Amino acid sequence: MFAHPLETVQTCESSPIARIAEIVAQRSIEIIIIGMPRSLDGSYGKSAQNVSDFVDKIANAMPDIKVVTQDERFTTTVAQQKLHDAGHTIKSSRHLIDQAAAVEILQSYLDEKKDEPIQ
Repeated sequence: MFAHPLETVQTCESSPIARIAEIVAQRSIEIIIIGMPRSLDGSYGKSAQNVSDFVDKIANAMPDIKVVTQDERFTTTVAQQKLHDAGHTIKSSRHLIDQAAAVEILQSYLDEKKDEPIQ
């Protein structure tokens, strides 16, 4: 399986959880993968706590949906390099970089799970 961008939902929007729930319902999504920021040594910092709180909100709003986190170290750097290699300038929009990084997060999750049986 290959990851591809769908839509960027900004957490600063008035109701990001509602928009995510709408996408989940429209697309019959069964699992949500969320990037978890970690330090280079693998530890969790303040940003990770914010993400964890957001994960809890999603899980509470959609109890039938599996929500997991995926290490997001280096995904922005990898995404920027791939965008550069594809001909985008280094000043690519933050929106495009965020989508490309999300693809990297999802693809790394899929790659880790590729040998597991589909449930």
